[in-house]
Amino acid sequence: LKRIESSNPRLNANGRVTAEQALAQAATADAALARHGATGPLHGVPMTLKDSIDTAGVVTTYGTTGRVAAVPTEDATVVRRLKKAGAVLLGKTNTPELTLSFETDNDVFGRTMNPFVSDRSPGGSSGGAAAAVSSGLCAFDIGSDTGGSIRVPSHCCGTVGLKPTQGRVPRTGHAISYGGLHDGLTQLGPIARSVDDLELILRVIAGPDGRDPYISAAPLRDSRAIELAGLRVAWHSDNGIYTPTDEIRSVTEAAALSLGEAGAKLTEIVPPPIPDTNEALIKLFVWNDDGGEWIRRLLDAAGTETPSPAIAVQINPDLRLGGDVIVERIEARDRFRAAMVAFMADYDVLVTPVTGFPAPPYGQAEDDALFPGYSYTQVYNLAGLPAAVVRCGTSPEGLPIGVQVAAPPWREDLALAVARHLEAEFGGWQAPPLGS
Repeated sequence: LKRIESSNPRLNANGRVTAEQALAQAATADAALARHGATGPLHGVPMTLKDSIDTAGVVTTYGTTGRVAAVPTEDATVVRRLKKAGAVLLGKTNTPELTLSFETDNDVFGRTMNPFVSDRSPGGSSGGAAAAVSSGLCAFDIGSDTGGSIRVPSHCCGTVGLKPTQGRVPRTGHAISYGGLHDGLTQLGPIARSVDDLELILRVIAGPDGRDPYISAAPLRDSRAIELAGLRVAWHSDNGIYTPTDEIRSVTEAAALSLGEAGAKLTEIVPPPIPDTNEALIKLFVWNDDGGEWIRRLLDAAGTETPSPAIAVQINPDLRLGGDVIVERIEARDRFRAAMVAFMADYDVLVTPVTGFPAPPYGQAEDDALFPGYSYTQVYNLAGLPAAVVRCGTSPEGLPIGVQVAAPPWREDLALAVARHLEAEFGGWQAPPLGS
């Protein structure tokens, strides 16, 4: 709490601090420890939570003005599980409106800063979460990821992050829940400072909750059982849609070569299902093909009359396509997912950049020239595959450079095992200057 008090004014990572409740929870945890020991694997561990995740008794805004005083009556499933495991809530971290941006700014709390270079973006939409974790304002956070919103901020802020397999973690109580056209794109997952923490937290939050109807009871395997020698590793540093900076390509190649030195079998390849252009990839998202009607419905449910400019631009009835075109694109999206799953049957992991650039200057994160650089994360939302991010290098500006490790469905253990190796080889998280 003292660290939040001293560092958050510079970062604006925490939109709301729950100091009184946190100290009460901590006292209860101390008393329980004295009586009968730890209550769970996260006993007394301080966490923050993205402000798109419902917390009972604590205002949860989703970053939209219609919810500035919205107090949920029950915790989201992931929150309930984390509390049961013993974690202590310190507050809520900033998110763009409805989580729908790669830049963390909104009309409720304003802009979150990158903890390494103040005029750079922390990424989005879990930018507040990644900035808080990187700066030591909490031990971990739970982010959400619809097109890269856990992985991009982890890359920008130097944390580790994991987007689980579609169907692994319930979305019950999240701003974008388990209904609608884009249900399959959004996953909840941990942001932390070590790969070991990612795996521990994933075990707490994973599994069916009896409410999100798309969650599976698929086994969660132990990443410590994975041997790197003999792993089939596909990798590329340029996906043909957006050529990354020289430093990002070099860091990605170095990560792949380190796996080769550990005995993995390397194949440099871009999965054939990945489209040649960003325009073709975006069509698979079917994002604004309804003219933004699905976004308008979210705003109406929140009671927001005037959305932020980043959201307003996504609502345009003139972009609405006919039902026949939308159905064709949904079918194409399903064919893409099937083809990616088939491709991954021949490999254990796929190592790639996270984005084509380090954290961009604020106000430029979603420029037309840069937006194709997010294709590296977006393909795994479309495919429903798990993907982890770990810091493996530093840009000339002093910004973190992450590497992404994707795996076949339900094989988070493979992604985490490779990420742990890269963490050990390249150092992983490093304390930022502005957040300390």
